[in-house]
Amino acid sequence: MLKAFDLQLFSEEKTEQPTYKKIKDARDKGQIAQSKDLNGAVTLLAVFMAFSFLSDFYVENLISYYHYAMNMTEDTAALFGSNGIRLFFSETVLFILKMSLPLLLVALVLGVFVSYIQVGFLFTTETLKPKFEKINPIKGFKNMFSSRSLVEMVKSIAKAVLLLVVSLTYIIDNLNRMLITLELELGPIVVILWELVFGVVIRCAILLFVIALFDFAFKKWKNKKDLMMTKQEVKEEYKQSEGDPQLKSKIKEKQRALAMSRMMQEVPKADVIITNPTHFAVALRYDAKLGDAPIVTAKGQDLIAQNIKRIADENKVPIVENKPLAQTLYKNVDIGSFIPADLYEAVAEVLAYVFSIKK
Repeated sequence: MLKAFDLQLFSEEKTEQPTYKKIKDARDKGQIAQSKDLNGAVTLLAVFMAFSFLSDFYVENLISYYHYAMNMTEDTAALFGSNGIRLFFSETVLFILKMSLPLLLVALVLGVFVSYIQVGFLFTTETLKPKFEKINPIKGFKNMFSSRSLVEMVKSIAKAVLLLVVSLTYIIDNLNRMLITLELELGPIVVILWELVFGVVIRCAILLFVIALFDFAFKKWKNKKDLMMTKQEVKEEYKQSEGDPQLKSKIKEKQRALAMSRMMQEVPKADVIITNPTHFAVALRYDAKLGDAPIVTAKGQDLIAQNIKRIADENKVPIVENKPLAQTLYKNVDIGSFIPADLYEAVAEVLAYVFSIKK
């Protein structure tokens, strides 16, 4: 008779979905789907939006610092006095902090938020461990010409071309406004140029955001594909997590043998053995110190029942045939448990009979 074999068991084809353990191990090692382009696009968009929203704040501080710097440079005596240089330096540092901190804070918060949206909370030091592969020049040379490097280079060129097209298209559409600035004063020129720069940046940021979404979806798919497992890998992981089935079977067999041995040791201590008479055997023991009801100390079916009766004969333990009671005790009462109240009367009759025989 021919048996059907699953040929995939003998192949290395990754056809199985990654298990929870495989995904968790990869995550702990830093092998996750994350798009840095998405962080950059969202951060760039948010920074310029914040800059536009706080434009009055920046203009006021810029004008204020401009007047301060002009006054200081004109008043050379005050500038090069005992505290002039120190005061000018401190005001300059304060101006730089006031201008940069809001944008840096927005960039930091948005960068952390986008990273959390992509990968959740993750802290691992695996990526910080030194590896020889990272400083191996041969390995590095191979990585430069690998398929992944080629794909990244094509992506970078494509993004650069798209950004250039978007920027040039917007500039050409607003070329007339740029030419008008030749006839205007400084204030209107700054406003028009800022609007043009803002328009270019916003369009580029939106384009980068759309590209980054597709890039993130692709990396998520690619990461899942890389984590796919063969049937053999699934079996090996199951053995490691749950234990070797053959070993577990042997352990259970040993446990059953030990339980059987302990149960058989309780048979000589029983007060009576109730039988079917051939299929079931239940050993009962009554001890007022243990409780108000008899306890089932051993029970078995077929071969085990025969062994219980044999040990009972050898130790002169009374054997009483009661088919309904034997079946009920075997099916409803566990070893080491007291008999239920509805069986008190039936068991009491048997024990009374046994104790009368002993007397």
